[in-house]
Amino acid sequence: MSTGVAQAAGAFGALGLALLVVATRRDLRVAGLAAWALGCAGLTVYLAPHGHHRLLAAAAVLGAIAAAAGTWGVLRAPWLLALATLACVPARIPVHVGSTQANLLLPLYAVVAVAALALAWELYGDDSNRVRELGPLAWPVAAFVAWDGVSLLWSKDPRQGAIELLFFVLPFGLLAVALARLVWSRAWVLTLYVQLAVMALVFAVIGIVQYETRNIFWNPKVRVDNAYAPSGWFYRVNSVFFDPSIYGRFLAIGILASLVVVLFRRGDPLWQIAAGLTIVITWAGLLPSFSQSSFLALMVGVAVAAVIAWGRRSLWLVGAGVVVLVVMLAASPTIRHKASLSHVTSGRSTLISTGIKVSLHHPVLGVGVGGFKRAYADLAHLKGKEPKAAASHTTPITVAAETGFPGLVLFLWLVGTAVALAFRRLGRDFDGAARLAFGLALVAILVHCIFYNALFEDPTFWGLLALIAVGARTWSPASD
Repeated sequence: MSTGVAQAAGAFGALGLALLVVATRRDLRVAGLAAWALGCAGLTVYLAPHGHHRLLAAAAVLGAIAAAAGTWGVLRAPWLLALATLACVPARIPVHVGSTQANLLLPLYAVVAVAALALAWELYGDDSNRVRELGPLAWPVAAFVAWDGVSLLWSKDPRQGAIELLFFVLPFGLLAVALARLVWSRAWVLTLYVQLAVMALVFAVIGIVQYETRNIFWNPKVRVDNAYAPSGWFYRVNSVFFDPSIYGRFLAIGILASLVVVLFRRGDPLWQIAAGLTIVITWAGLLPSFSQSSFLALMVGVAVAAVIAWGRRSLWLVGAGVVVLVVMLAASPTIRHKASLSHVTSGRSTLISTGIKVSLHHPVLGVGVGGFKRAYADLAHLKGKEPKAAASHTTPITVAAETGFPGLVLFLWLVGTAVALAFRRLGRDFDGAARLAFGLALVAILVHCIFYNALFEDPTFWGLLALIAVGARTWSPASD
């Protein structure tokens, strides 16, 4: 398949997903789902390595059979889709897509296939009352996905853009629609929390063992970095995740969810004790990740939780935390020795400043989805087909550079709507506490994405958008 056809397929699939999100007529939604599937198929053909077509075809047939069996279960117990999604979040496996190496959530794509089949089955049935499942998030999600997909038409790196659309935006966007169709259930939401807490505990224990044994999995780069660490106590772990920062982000979300239990389940001491112990052990596992972005995301999440739980009384605690953070930064040897800003931030300030220049050079259309690294390398005169020094670490800058000012506006619209919806009318009951947990997790991910460019590649973000929309439907008509 030619590059031009693949670009058209990616744009077609993104427009189809956008139509599925916002359309109210069943025939239009079916057409949108079909366009999404055709777009994904076109990108798959474009990215598929040569010489393995028979193997891929056989894998597709087996996958379809397994997806059909999974669909049968999800149609009878829809919340199994949420549990399966959470279970597959850590399974990011390094693979080669043509000449490009990527860390892909391969097991989660089977869950996406199940979600697509279940959604198709329900759309063909009598389901006219279930439209725009994402509620107030429907239009901003659809608008951003459509613009992001269309930008593939002018991307400076069509192959990388095709990877981002096929493996992240298109599948996770559809998964968000499928999850948003869930009917609120306190029992299932509690089950989801227990699963999250148990997973965080297990991963934290694995991380602690890795730190003690000095043995990590998956990532050879982290092994090299640890070998050249300046201090013997500094040893980064990644548990079962590929990247320590992704590991840290997951544990931060688990800690915030347990914090909500401690703050709001005051009438149930057993739950509070269990959640408190979970926080302590998970925090012990988070420390050796040495993920500064995860630590900051957790701190902001805790501060927001304190303000909501204790009101003005928490401002003293938040202020004290800020003072401690400033003192710690001031005491850092790097700061005291007046090192450059680029050295202090491990080169990220240079990435940000150059990324801003890329966006200013392409303010209207951007450089297209996936084009950041190539455009950065051209501007900074870096050599090589895929220069590692051009990798982005800041999602808002990446969005501005790849999709231009329109894309940045759509991104801010999406983020602002999601945060407002998550924290709207929080009560002290179970439903309010659950919605607060979703909101805190969203805040943590958004803070994390400022320092680690993996927002749209994170299925947790898309899942939270869906769960926030589901939780918003718990408002009674009288409350509006």
